Amino acid sequence: MEKLFFDSADNLWRVAISAPLLYISVIAYIRLSGKRSTSQMNNFDWIVTVAIGSLVGSGIILKDVALTEVVLAIGLLLAMQYCVTKAVVHSERVANLVKASPRLLVYEGQLLEKALLDERISEKEVLAAVREQGLQSISDVRAMVLETDASLSILSRNTNNQRRADAYFEVKGWPTGID
Repeated sequence: MEKLFFDSADNLWRVAISAPLLYISVIAYIRLSGKRSTSQMNNFDWIVTVAIGSLVGSGIILKDVALTEVVLAIGLLLAMQYCVTKAVVHSERVANLVKASPRLLVYEGQLLEKALLDERISEKEVLAAVREQGLQSISDVRAMVLETDASLSILSRNTNNQRRADAYFEVKGWPTGID
C-alpha cells in the first residue's frame, strides 16, 4: 500500500521525461509516414495504432523498457505499415490479403439480411446512417455500403440516377448487369 500514491521521485522524473519525448517521437514518425497513419482506419491500421499506444504506455510507465527500444519499435511498426500500404496500392493480391472488401448492405431500399448478418450490422445502425444523411426512410436509399474502414456510404435515390454508379462495381454484393 505504501507505493499506491508515490514510489519515488526517480519514477516521477522518468515519467516526466519519457512522456514528452515519446509524444514528440510519435508526432515526428506520423509526419514522416504520412496522412495514412492517422486517416480513417481499416483493421490493419487499427492494430498498428493500438500497438503504438501500448508501446508508448510501456515506455512511459515501465522501468525496464528503454526509450530507445520504444522509439525503435514505433518506427518499425510505422515503416511496416508504410510498406504494406504501398504494396496494397501496387498489388491486388496483397490488397485482398490485408484489406476487407466493401459490402453492399442495402439495395433499392431493401435491407440485405444475409449481408447484415455476415457483417454484424444491426438494422438500428443502418437506420442511424440513413438519418445522418438527412434521409427519412430506408426506401430513400438506393445503395448502402459498409466500407473497408467500417464507415457506411449511402447513395440516395434522390441523386441523379441517370449516371452510372461506377464507384460501386467493386462492392461485394453489387448486382451485375445494372448501371
